[in-house]
Amino acid sequence: MSWIATTFEGVWVYEPYIWHDRRGYFYESFNQSTLPESLQKIQFVQDNEALSTRGVLRGLHYQLPPFAQSKLVRCTLGEVLDVIVDIRPGSATFGKSLSVILNDISKKQLFVPQGFAHGYIVLSESAIFSYKCDQFYHPQAEAGIRFDDPQLNIDWILPPSECIVSDKDQQQELFVQHKPFVKE
Repeated sequence: MSWIATTFEGVWVYEPYIWHDRRGYFYESFNQSTLPESLQKIQFVQDNEALSTRGVLRGLHYQLPPFAQSKLVRCTLGEVLDVIVDIRPGSATFGKSLSVILNDISKKQLFVPQGFAHGYIVLSESAIFSYKCDQFYHPQAEAGIRFDDPQLNIDWILPPSECIVSDKDQQQELFVQHKPFVKE
């Protein structure tokens, strides 16, 4: 198993070692002691799971401080394109996005620190998306950015005609209008 740093400060990809034999497979999906040193103080408090069909696009979501969330995300069934956008003013990657394919074959996971908007689109016929959060959900702290913001220019792989987006996500603000993410 290995944790791989990305070009985005604080963002990590976890690639587990998977043991296969005639019975199937086994792998460690999470082990606190294997986290990189910079993540050792993370304490996850909530697990979430969503089942979606092909084309469902969820995001781009985040919570404002003091309720900002770090997440460890994975796709346990099917395949998704997972997308994050750096919303930390002053960051070298502010306003840039990173996309990673997550699926039930590679079992790859993405650690998303506080200060990133997050979303994903289902590429397979259906998918189960699971994630751990280090902060409880607080509806009053909920914020988001439009998934199709032309400034962000995110390639969601599927054409817009195949995307299934909630009314709420279609009404999110553009990046230039989003609520500033300022750590308290």
